[in-house]
Amino acid sequence: MLKHRGFPGRLPGSDFQFTIRRANPKGATPIVRRERYRDRRPADRMADTAFVRALWEQFGDEPFERGNLDAGRLSWLFGREVKPAEDPFDPEDYEALLVLDVNAARAAFPEAFEGEGA
Repeated sequence: MLKHRGFPGRLPGSDFQFTIRRANPKGATPIVRRERYRDRRPADRMADTAFVRALWEQFGDEPFERGNLDAGRLSWLFGREVKPAEDPFDPEDYEALLVLDVNAARAAFPEAFEGEGA
């Protein structure tokens, strides 16, 4: 499992984790599309925004390996802002390639891109 050095481990001051420490010996937790409802708590939306910002700063619009990125956090964005970068895509593979859909991410989380001059 690739460990993404320099990627934040969690949202500062919270229990929202962005990375995992070690691979699960029983296999990777599958990435599934989770429905985001309009009445999500502000803290949840803040965690999503911070995660999108971290993805953008670390990878930009280039494909990236899932590695030690948290499956739960990815699942809140999967199929919308984060998409498979390969076909076929294995949602239970630590080496699976993903890509940030920058247009979708900007539309859903404009705050994640503030201050970049774009």
